[in-house]
Amino acid sequence: MSNWNHEKSAELYGITNWGSGFFHINSQGHVHVTPGGLNNGPSLDLYELTQDLLDRGIRVPIMVRFPDIIKSRVELLHSCFQKAFGEYGYKGQYCGVYPIKVNQQKHLVQELVRFGKDLKLGLECGSKPELLVVLALMNSEDAVIICNGFKDVEYIETAILSQKLGRRTIIVVDRKEELSLIINAAKKFNTRPKIGFRAKLSTQGAGKWVDSSGARSKFGLTTVEIVEGIEILKKENMLDCLELLHFHIGSQVPSIQSIKSSLKEGARFYCELHAMGAGLKYIDVGGGLGVDYDGTGQGDSSINYNEQEYANDVVSTLQALCDEKGIPHPSIVTESGRALVAHHSVLIFNILGVNNLHKPEPPRPATKKDPNIMQDLQYIYEKINKDNINECFNDLTQAKQETLQLFTYGVLSLEQRAWCESMYFAIATKMLSIAKATPDTEEISTVLRQELCDTYYCNFSVFQSVPDSWAVGQLFPVMPIHRLSEEPVREGTLADLTCDSDGKIEKFIDSRTGKFKDTLQIHDIREGEQYYLGVFLTGAYQEILGDLHNLFGDTDAVHVSINEAGYTIDHYVPGDTVTEVLSYVQYGRHEMVDNVRMATEDGIQKNTITKQEAKLLIKHYEEGLSGYTYLEEPEL
Repeated sequence: MSNWNHEKSAELYGITNWGSGFFHINSQGHVHVTPGGLNNGPSLDLYELTQDLLDRGIRVPIMVRFPDIIKSRVELLHSCFQKAFGEYGYKGQYCGVYPIKVNQQKHLVQELVRFGKDLKLGLECGSKPELLVVLALMNSEDAVIICNGFKDVEYIETAILSQKLGRRTIIVVDRKEELSLIINAAKKFNTRPKIGFRAKLSTQGAGKWVDSSGARSKFGLTTVEIVEGIEILKKENMLDCLELLHFHIGSQVPSIQSIKSSLKEGARFYCELHAMGAGLKYIDVGGGLGVDYDGTGQGDSSINYNEQEYANDVVSTLQALCDEKGIPHPSIVTESGRALVAHHSVLIFNILGVNNLHKPEPPRPATKKDPNIMQDLQYIYEKINKDNINECFNDLTQAKQETLQLFTYGVLSLEQRAWCESMYFAIATKMLSIAKATPDTEEISTVLRQELCDTYYCNFSVFQSVPDSWAVGQLFPVMPIHRLSEEPVREGTLADLTCDSDGKIEKFIDSRTGKFKDTLQIHDIREGEQYYLGVFLTGAYQEILGDLHNLFGDTDAVHVSINEAGYTIDHYVPGDTVTEVLSYVQYGRHEMVDNVRMATEDGIQKNTITKQEAKLLIKHYEEGLSGYTYLEEPEL
C-alpha cells in the first residue's frame, strides 16, 4: 500500500516554490487557487472548477484567468516600493506602468486599469496600434502613458494631441530621427511635449533576453546621440520638455547583480542630464523584474531575488547617487509586465492517449530455431540480476544495435525484428526495476527511464498556448490538477496535437536538484476517466505570441473571480472556430462548402457516393467549420 499523499506531490512538483502562495494542493489531492496568496482569503478547487466549466459547455483546452491574482500582484509591487521609500527616506513617487505587449487581451488590460487606478498604475505602448488601445482604456490623469517603439508622424501627433485630453503621455525617443518629428508636431499643435530619452547602456542584463540590452541593443540612443539631442532641445528652447530618462536591460533577468549594475549606470545618466539643464522628473528603469517559473533560484527560468529586494535596490541606488549630486529624487517608473500578469492564468487540457513502452511480460520464448540475436536477448532476460546488471546493460545496448543491422542486411524478417524490439523493452522494464533497488546504478536508471518514458498525447498546441517553451526553452510549471494524493508511478513527456516533431514538452522542473529533468512523473490513465494537466504561469506573452501551426487557434478562455460564496465567471471568450482560423489565411466558408457540395453532386452522378452519404458529408463539413479547432468529446 503506497504511503503517498498530497504533501509529497507538492514536494515533487515544487508547487510551494513557484506557486507564490497562489497555488497549492489540498487534502483531496486537487490544485487549489488562492488569489490573496499564502492562504489569504477565499480559494477555489481547480479540478472542480474545470468540471463546472465543462458542464457549462466550455471546452478543453481552457485558458483560465484569475483577475484577483492580478490585483494581488499590482498591490504587491506598489507596496514593495512604498516600503522601500519609507525605509530609505526616498522623496519621489512610484509610477508603475504595464507594457501591454506582454498580453493585450482587452479584459485583462481593463482589469489592470481598474485595479491600478488608485495606485496610479499607467500603461506602456510600443506601437501605433497599442497607443490607440491605451488611449481608449486609460482614463486616469494621475498615471503616465509611456510611448516606446518605432514612431512615425501619425504616432507622434496622436500622442501629443492626447496631452490636450489631460493624459500624461510621455514620448520616448528610441531613434534620434524621432526627436525632429516630435519638435515639428509640438510646433504644429502649439504644445509643450513630454519627452523621454532611451539610453543604450553598456551594462548588459542576463538570461534568455540579454540581447535586448547593451551597446548593440535594438532600441535607444548612444551617448553621442543623447548629447546631440540635448543641444537640439536647447536650440528649440525645449530642454525643459525632456522629463524622462529610460533604459532597459531585458526581460526575465535572473540575477539581481545584473539589475544593480544597470541601475548604477542609468542613475549616472540621469544625474548628468539633470546637470545639463534637462527638466527631468522621471527615471524609467524598464522591465526585467523576473518571475520564478521553477522555484529553484537558479537558471534563466528562475530568479535569485524577490520583489522587495528588487524595489529596495532600485530605490537605494537612485537615492544614493542623487543625494551625492544634490539632485531631487525622481519619480520611479517600472515596466514590470511579466511580474504583474504571469501568475494569473493557467492552461488546462486533457490527455487523449498514451504510448506506453513498458513491457511487464516478455514475448514468446526464443527457441534454438530462432536467429542467434533472439536467443541472446532471451538469455539476457533470464539471467539479469542486481549482481550482473552492468554487464547485462552493456549486452542489451549491443544487442539493440545488432538487431537494426541484421534487419537492414535482410537477416531478420519483420516479424523477427518486432520480437526483438518487444523483448528489448521487456528486458529494459525488468532491468529498470532491478536498478531502482540497486546502489550505484543511477546512470543505468537514467538511460532506461528515458528509453521507457511514456508519451502522453495532449489536447493542446505548444505553438499556440506556450510558444516560449518551444521557441526559447522557457520552463513552465506543468503538473496534474487532480489525483495528487496518489503516487504518480509513470514517467513521460507531453506531445501536442500538431504534426510537428517540436510540438512537445520534454523539460520539466526538478525541485530536488534545482535543475530540469527530461520526464514528468505522472499517473496511469484510467479507462473511462478524463485526466487533466495544467500549465501554470502562462499569463505573460504566451497568448499574444501564439501562432496558428496546423491551424489550431485560440482556446476557450474564462475570467474567474473568487469570493467567500464561491466564484463568478466575469467573462467568457470563446476560442476560434475553424471558419475563423481559415479566414486568417484567406479561405472563405461559403466557397469551400460550395466546392465540396459540387464534388458530391459529381459523385452522385458517378454512383461513387449515395445521396444520404453526400448529405451526411456536407453536414459534417459544415459542423466542422463551425466547431472548435481542438479535439472535442462527442455529445451524448
